Amino acid sequence: MLPVAERDEVLADLEAEHLERSRRDGPRAADAWLWRQVLSSVPRLIRRSWWRGWSGFEPRANRLQPGGPSMESWILDLRFAARRLRTRPVYALISVLTLALGVGGTSAVYSIIRRPIWEPLPYERSDEIAMFWNDGDWSEAEFTMLRPDMPAFRSVAAYRPEDVIVEHGDSPARLVPAIASSAELFEVLGTRPALGRGFRAGDDLTGAEPVAVLSDGLWRELGGDPAMVGGRLRLDGVERTVIGVMPRGFWFPDPSIRVWISVQLNPESRSGRYTLVGALPPGQPIEAMGPALGRITAALAEQFSYPEQWDKTRNAALEPIREALVGSLRPALLATLAVMVLILIIAAANVTALMLGQVDGRATELAVRSAIGADRGRLVRQVVVEALVLGVLAGAVGALLATIGFRAIVGAIPLGAWAEEASVDWMLLAVAIAVAIVAALAIALIAAVSVWRGDLRGALVRARTAGIGGRGGRLESGLVIAQVAIAMLIATGAALLSRSVGNMYALDPGVDTRGVAVVDVAFGATMPAADRARVRDEFVRELGELPGVSRAAVTQKLPLRGSGNNWGIAVEGRPDLPSSTTAFRIVSADYFATLGIALRSGRVFDASDRAGSELVVVVNQALADKYFPGDDPIGRRISTGFATPERIIGVVENVAEAALTDAPEPARYMLAEQLPYVPEGHSFVLRTDRAGDAAAVLDAAQRVVRGTTGVAVQEATTMGRVLDRAIGPVRQIVTLFVILTVVALVLGAVGVYGVISHFVWRRKRDWGIRIALGLAPMRVMRAVVGRGAGLMAAGIAAGVLGAIALAQLGAAFLYGVGAADPISLLAASVALLAVGLMAAAIPAWRAGRTDPLSILRDS
Repeated sequence: MLPVAERDEVLADLEAEHLERSRRDGPRAADAWLWRQVLSSVPRLIRRSWWRGWSGFEPRANRLQPGGPSMESWILDLRFAARRLRTRPVYALISVLTLALGVGGTSAVYSIIRRPIWEPLPYERSDEIAMFWNDGDWSEAEFTMLRPDMPAFRSVAAYRPEDVIVEHGDSPARLVPAIASSAELFEVLGTRPALGRGFRAGDDLTGAEPVAVLSDGLWRELGGDPAMVGGRLRLDGVERTVIGVMPRGFWFPDPSIRVWISVQLNPESRSGRYTLVGALPPGQPIEAMGPALGRITAALAEQFSYPEQWDKTRNAALEPIREALVGSLRPALLATLAVMVLILIIAAANVTALMLGQVDGRATELAVRSAIGADRGRLVRQVVVEALVLGVLAGAVGALLATIGFRAIVGAIPLGAWAEEASVDWMLLAVAIAVAIVAALAIALIAAVSVWRGDLRGALVRARTAGIGGRGGRLESGLVIAQVAIAMLIATGAALLSRSVGNMYALDPGVDTRGVAVVDVAFGATMPAADRARVRDEFVRELGELPGVSRAAVTQKLPLRGSGNNWGIAVEGRPDLPSSTTAFRIVSADYFATLGIALRSGRVFDASDRAGSELVVVVNQALADKYFPGDDPIGRRISTGFATPERIIGVVENVAEAALTDAPEPARYMLAEQLPYVPEGHSFVLRTDRAGDAAAVLDAAQRVVRGTTGVAVQEATTMGRVLDRAIGPVRQIVTLFVILTVVALVLGAVGVYGVISHFVWRRKRDWGIRIALGLAPMRVMRAVVGRGAGLMAAGIAAGVLGAIALAQLGAAFLYGVGAADPISLLAASVALLAVGLMAAAIPAWRAGRTDPLSILRDS
């Protein structure tokens, strides 16, 4: 904090005084006096250093002794940088905003995805927890058979999704996501409740007391009273004892789950809807579990027989729990973060090019200062300080931009159930500042090297000759080429994804999604089947009578929502057919007309089909092709397991019952009122009079449902949105990529404009002389635009090579288009070249209007 000359004098005085006090009062008293002097001097020295630095006072000792008062000189350099930026507001504003865009986006995306991708899972020894194969297809019979002797596992639990209706006090009933599990779940996860206890042995046996464990969030929403543990809570019409509350931050299998309930396992049930999760022995890697899995599959083969497509005795494998729970999110999230980092690199390259232009413009000033005694280290430090000031400002502005646009960014990233958990926290500001400073240091390094290696003597010569020797700009040009290449990568990715999404939307899902509203409804588990059927039929009638609704129907599973609800099938007269399953749908009479599913042959359900009449079934073309190849299936009989076989009355078009891109899957449809089985969940579909009115009828439809006790709305949406979800995360990514491509194009245009402007400024004397000698202004403009086009062409070529080299990394997101698609590459190239030429045209127009007289007069 002191100049070298003052420092030596002060230290000599302190040493002499310390020696005298040590002789007089003893060493300890002398040391205590010394520390009192030091501590009492620090505040005064800080104030002194700040005043001397910010006021511009710099003692001679500092200039003669470069190792002198670093704080004062740093403060002085900070003041100098602030004054320079204040006198160049356009440069400062463009630099800060450009860098802030990259900083804000990168920081926001990192803050959003760090929890699902990188934060530790809220389970003890999560690296020793694994998920079993055939996710969601294990039955209670299989689990209870394997449970007593699960070789080589510390513990194994079974669980399934089970949304429940929560009724508490005077609050209206609501549906919350839940998990129904066996008693071992929390033992496997190794997480203890914050209040109460978790499940224990016996909680999942027939006749056991129904119990529940609440999430911290649901517990707080219900009042947050510790006395709730041990009390009763009505879930799905069942009074359950609340035995525990999980810690804040705990989640399983995703953050949307609010409650875990014990399930009473039925050893006779062969309905496959469970997932198995197991805890491995300490230190046992998943790769070493092969023998144990072999014993499990052998036991399964001995006790059960499987259709070929659901055979659990083949392809047995374990998956680490993190990979199973969030692995599907990782590619899309990391791709998004990578693109944001590329945007940040483009922004940093832009600011670097702008700063290099500033350094080049100050070449004469720096040369003069060096000639009168300034060392290059001090000149470099001033450039570094200026870059750091820009970085800190960009970090603050970037954090503000990220905070303002946080929810929009969350909506643009395919987070799934994690979207509701994403929130702004202090980490966002910290990451933004850190990213900005790192970027600023990279910028400062390049600019500092330019100053350190610059030809200061040559700068004075060029100043005397009015810049006629000025050329250079190779580093700036290289930066522009690099950022154009990166922009090309992003633009190519956006073009590929856009074509892929377009190909997916061009697929025929077999249903007409226009003008169809969807209301998903959950019935209480304790509601008798007869009451459920009555309420279901009333809803169909009342929803069909709503204003603007032309038809209404119901199904237990809607198309485009993934696989599930597959039932066994037997064909009368075909005992040779192997055991198999098909998609099984329970629908109302108007289901096909409401969803616009075309009839191929026969008929669909009509008034003659009713409760008590002959069981009838409608099949799709894929089922007819598989089970009746070359025959007419109309009138043939198949068996699902009800009292009597069903007679086929019609064949309809194939519908995307599972995923949009899947091959046609055999499916059959039975009339709801003919069946004794009434599921707990239903999807009601409403066809509106006009295609654009689907969303408008949702509020009225929900009011119809919410007026009934024991029933809750799970979701209200449209078939258009269902189709959007079926497209998958690529649909959200393509929207984000298009936005980021626009940002990259704008930043690339700024970079080209800055470099070409600087190129024109450096050669303005040349242009003036040539125009004075008769060169046509149009030729000057063509030369300037040609330089811009050359930079763009070099960047585009590098980007094309990079896109081809990295093609396979994005292949998983594409459908119906190659990773090196020439149309996408051409579209991205044309867009970039057009933007670059427009950016170069502005300084070219200015160069063409150069006044030779003013240039020669200034010389």
